[in-house]
Amino acid sequence: MFAGIVENVGKVLSLEEASEAWELRVALPFVDGDGLDQGASLAVNGCCLTLIAESKGKEATFDLLEETLERTNLSDLKKGSPVNLERSLPADGRVGGHFVTGHVDALGTVEIFEERGKNLYLQVQVPPGYERYLVDKGCIALDGCSLTVCDVEDRSFAIWLIPHTLSKTNLPGRKPGDSVNLEFDLLAKYVEKLAMPALEEPGK
Repeated sequence: MFAGIVENVGKVLSLEEASEAWELRVALPFVDGDGLDQGASLAVNGCCLTLIAESKGKEATFDLLEETLERTNLSDLKKGSPVNLERSLPADGRVGGHFVTGHVDALGTVEIFEERGKNLYLQVQVPPGYERYLVDKGCIALDGCSLTVCDVEDRSFAIWLIPHTLSKTNLPGRKPGDSVNLEFDLLAKYVEKLAMPALEEPGK
């Protein structure tokens, strides 16, 4: 479980096809190695991955399945690509964002990314069927960043990026047409699942 508060931006060292899976190697910028042991979970661009090898806290290696590459923007990574990193949330930690599982629901597409006043305005389109999870002032995880939704219209939503978010994430490098990993609010998905049987009852 994560909070969507990106801790650091790492850099991809390599993404190569191995015999049983794809192997991703990432340089780690963390000062301490807490939570980076072999078998630990690390959110990479909002995708929960398991460390299969760790080199003295300086780099980490992950196995990626074909499904992971198909459902996320990790398939776009190249050597030197910046990636958002967040270690798993400790049980006694503060949730500064919202509960994020690291299981990407869909890929969104950047439509607008421009300066408006002193902040940056980012508009993203979601795939058909996912617009039902977009609620003004609701939560969404975008490339692992916990952000507040605004300006919901049809299949698009917008977010305002403050300087702190820009300084701590890889979002400044995004441009129109880029794919971004989306994880919608977990509570909304559970409520939808629980409500469906009642809505399907005759007379409802």
